[in-house]
Amino acid sequence: MTEIDDKMISQFFQNEKKEIKDNGFSNRVMRHLPNRVDKLSNMWAAFCTAVAIILFFVFNGLEAILNILREAYNGTMQSSIAHLDLKSLLIAAIVLISLGVKKVCYSD
Repeated sequence: MTEIDDKMISQFFQNEKKEIKDNGFSNRVMRHLPNRVDKLSNMWAAFCTAVAIILFFVFNGLEAILNILREAYNGTMQSSIAHLDLKSLLIAAIVLISLGVKKVCYSD
């Protein structure tokens, strides 16, 4: 019975379908809608990025990163996985860094 009802309803709507001329009204409305990217959010993102860069240099972020990498390298060389290929580690680091940059730069 549901199939018959569905067919009757879709037949009714097909028979009663009418096009309404809008004389370009829809296009005019779409042109006047605000942009998807709000200027305030762009300014906020630029401000936060600037603060993050300043804090990175104020708190010696580069030195901290180098210390972490040095300790990771020393730990790797001293552990049982010393036979690990450094080229693979470099590729993994590049992939992780690029994913992080993409996440930060292109997040909505």
